[in-house]
Amino acid sequence: MIKTLAVENYRSLRRLVLPLGRLTVVTGANGTGKSSLYRALRLLADAARDGAVAALAAEGGLPSTLWAGPEQPVRDGKRAQGTVRTGPVRLLLGYAGDDFGYALDLGPPVGGASAFALDPEIKCESIWAGPVLRPATLLTERTGTSVRLRDDKGAWRKGVLRVPLFDSILSELADPGNAPDVLRVRERMRSWRFYDHVRTDRDAPARVPRIGTRTPVLSHDGADLAAAWETIREIGDHAALDEAVDRAFPGSRVEVRADDARFELLLRQPGLLRPLSAAELSDGTLRYLLWVAALLTPRPPALLVLNEPETSLHPDLLRPLAGLVAGAAATTQLFVVTHARAFASALEVEAERAGVDLALRELVKEGGRTLVEGQGRLDEPLWYWPTRA
Repeated sequence: MIKTLAVENYRSLRRLVLPLGRLTVVTGANGTGKSSLYRALRLLADAARDGAVAALAAEGGLPSTLWAGPEQPVRDGKRAQGTVRTGPVRLLLGYAGDDFGYALDLGPPVGGASAFALDPEIKCESIWAGPVLRPATLLTERTGTSVRLRDDKGAWRKGVLRVPLFDSILSELADPGNAPDVLRVRERMRSWRFYDHVRTDRDAPARVPRIGTRTPVLSHDGADLAAAWETIREIGDHAALDEAVDRAFPGSRVEVRADDARFELLLRQPGLLRPLSAAELSDGTLRYLLWVAALLTPRPPALLVLNEPETSLHPDLLRPLAGLVAGAAATTQLFVVTHARAFASALEVEAERAGVDLALRELVKEGGRTLVEGQGRLDEPLWYWPTRA
């Protein structure tokens, strides 16, 4: 389980070291940095798929994503720093758990006449054992293009490996024979699953019957909702599936019609002579059913990240959704970003009811920086970044 998430110099996240729980709920007013934190976590996951550089380039490159304020906090009576930075430009992302930690240092390219001017370079990467980076716990260390690895006896291997500045060690060196620790970290990060504003509009893919195959993991756009629902019914927790529907819509049940391998979701409700198809459901009803399929997956990830799942839901559905989230936390770690205090409160109640460790983190803005309400430097988990040569 991830115990610490650390971000530095990404958008409004000047420096944030966040302790995580089994279920972490991040809330705060608009503009306090919730979306930036979600995107930073997703960017970290992109590193495991060798997509961090491309993701940053798509955001406009480092100049568009870096912290725009002064390098040091402005104190009363002091003048703010100008636009010229005195230290190295660094965008830092990392996480740590009881077993492994990983950190990534991105910076602007130096020299050269490449046409890929928006591509940042990977300056440092580190993988270590345990929750804190120390020289003795380092397992893999990358500085520039040079990488060194420890052997199974804990000694640094002879020779230095080379990787391009635009590639991560997680993609280049993940080999069960030569770099098993890199492989374990990569595969764990690749299992992280993100859902962000699943579509429920009139043309949403989930509203249309589709060819279905066994689907243990709901797609990000929800297109395979009917197939995912039937998969849970056959190989997952079908009782929890029925309970989730009945709790939200008393007396209702969901059916899946399979006609020539085309799967269609139907909702039967009391008092109606025929079931409603997905195309007829309200946005809120369809969205709730999508979250049911995502949270009751028969193949839970190491980390499941939800961005504002309460969007467009009726207040009466917040408590059932919170119950689903708390229940899912029994088998996977969850990170939930929400702007709705009512949903955060419902999550607290349901987590206590399920006996789940919930960490509620409220973000606030101070001097343009995102901070955690009530968290001082002494309250942060111990954290060190890898150093550049």
